[in-house]
Amino acid sequence: MRDFAAIILAAGQGTRMKSSLHKVLHPIGGRAMLHHLMASVDELGPQHTVVVVGSGREQIEGAVSGRAVTALQEPQLGTGHAVQQAQASLAGFSGDVLILYGDVPFVRASTMRKMLDRLHADDAPAIVVLGFEPKDTLQYGRVIAGADGTIEKMVEHKDASESERACRLCNSGLMAARADDLFDLLGRVGNDNAAGEYYLVDVVNVARADGRKSAVVITDDANEVAGINSRAELARAEAQWQDFKREEAMANGASLRAPETVFFSWDTELGRDVTVEPSVVFGPGVKVADRATIRGFSHLEGAIVGEGCEVGPFARLRPGAVMERGAKVGNFVEMKKAVLGEGAKANHLTYLGDAEVGAGANIGAGTITCNYDGYFKYKTVIGPRAFIGSNSALIAPVRIGADAIVAAGSAVSRDVADGELRMVRAEQLVKPGWADRFHDTMKKKKAEKKA
Repeated sequence: MRDFAAIILAAGQGTRMKSSLHKVLHPIGGRAMLHHLMASVDELGPQHTVVVVGSGREQIEGAVSGRAVTALQEPQLGTGHAVQQAQASLAGFSGDVLILYGDVPFVRASTMRKMLDRLHADDAPAIVVLGFEPKDTLQYGRVIAGADGTIEKMVEHKDASESERACRLCNSGLMAARADDLFDLLGRVGNDNAAGEYYLVDVVNVARADGRKSAVVITDDANEVAGINSRAELARAEAQWQDFKREEAMANGASLRAPETVFFSWDTELGRDVTVEPSVVFGPGVKVADRATIRGFSHLEGAIVGEGCEVGPFARLRPGAVMERGAKVGNFVEMKKAVLGEGAKANHLTYLGDAEVGAGANIGAGTITCNYDGYFKYKTVIGPRAFIGSNSALIAPVRIGADAIVAAGSAVSRDVADGELRMVRAEQLVKPGWADRFHDTMKKKKAEKKA
């Protein structure tokens, strides 16, 4: 790759989103749309990335800190004016420049590379524009081009004639140019148009007036350049992205029993021969190893599921949950910052928080690790092959030894040694005949009340 810089426009107010969160920070698959785009840019190794900000600048500055610099557009006088604000940040840079939009998150790195390659073709166009052919041309600007892809004219929809609006080749807004060419052309763009703004597309017309050609590259997928401006468009983008991830997961060897009901995050990793039953949600940070089974209605986030493990149904794995090879959690089990050792199991109605469970241990139904005293969190350690009886409360910090048994219904607050039985129950009180006398008395009272 030749040296290139990316300018990402994100100065718009995003009023149609009706949100206090900046438009480009709304998530798709658990990742901000801006970060989706930046990840594609990063695949190509840019020398500089400049994000042009305006309204809500503080949010974006925090979101791109360490990955990009920002340039302020104030006031906002159009897309051409926005790109000009990045000029100071690229002072001394003479490579190529890609112009992208923060609310157009799905542009592939391969498409960006295609634009940059076209810029250095034999005819050396001044500007390369990314075009697309949607089913409905709506209000998109048009690209009037010859058969060889040379651009004859660029025009915004509101400024286009009827014959120009009949053209189906639309402008995505994405462009590539050499830095020196770009800022020279921008400096000569005027605002004599219906909106009184400085249009980025006019750099093509200025270059044409200089006798220089520009070229269009056409994406083969119009969805790649779909902009997101409203909650409805965000939902459609999420659906589009989820469909792609489902197909990708199955192509890589996972079985999804009802694909349309499974939801992924941007970084979900599934191994081969993983089975995912209906209505499973993967939050960010989940890795599932080969031959694991995720049963229906389970929710996983920030969790690692080992080879051959079984999760659910109706299980919840929260951040820090780790299941080692062959471990199992069943229905209504929750794990948080806990390790379930190889072959260990917690089959029913259990909470494991801030815990370490040894290999082969059995956690009975209704067991909880009491990890929080209202101020601090404490750890529970359960040794290998330990057996925790049903309805037990393990009051941390506490350690249960290897091969130890905790009797059902125990509330354990002190360490249990290896191989020890611990039973913590109140003495049972037996009153023969008491229940019969109670029922007789209450039935008599009820009859008297009715009379």
